[in-house]
Amino acid sequence: MLDLLRTEAAQAAPRECCGMLLGEAGRITAIAPARNVHPQPETHFEIDPQALIDAHRTARAGGPAVLGYYHSHPLGPAQPSATDRAEAAHDGAIWAIVTGEGDVTFWRDDECGFTALPYPAANA
Repeated sequence: MLDLLRTEAAQAAPRECCGMLLGEAGRITAIAPARNVHPQPETHFEIDPQALIDAHRTARAGGPAVLGYYHSHPLGPAQPSATDRAEAAHDGAIWAIVTGEGDVTFWRDDECGFTALPYPAANA
């Protein structure tokens, strides 16, 4: 999965890639790339709403759950940016952030903000 995230980030550069983290019982088993529909994709991301709807529909039909989201920071660090912090839902989702250098970090977005998750603990 880490190699897939790195590939997505490299292919999207200099724009941010984005998508969903899928799995079962809190364990990430797959990613679902999505189109970044933000008008400024070089510095922001917005997952295509139809991709989100489709992923949640699939989960309701017995497919993997949407556990969280991923995006890249082509020129920034692998930590939540000020924009990420301001726009986060604080819903307990897992976030993966990939840098242009291929570093990948995982975070839990809860009511207190972002908390770093060690890998592979993000998959536990």
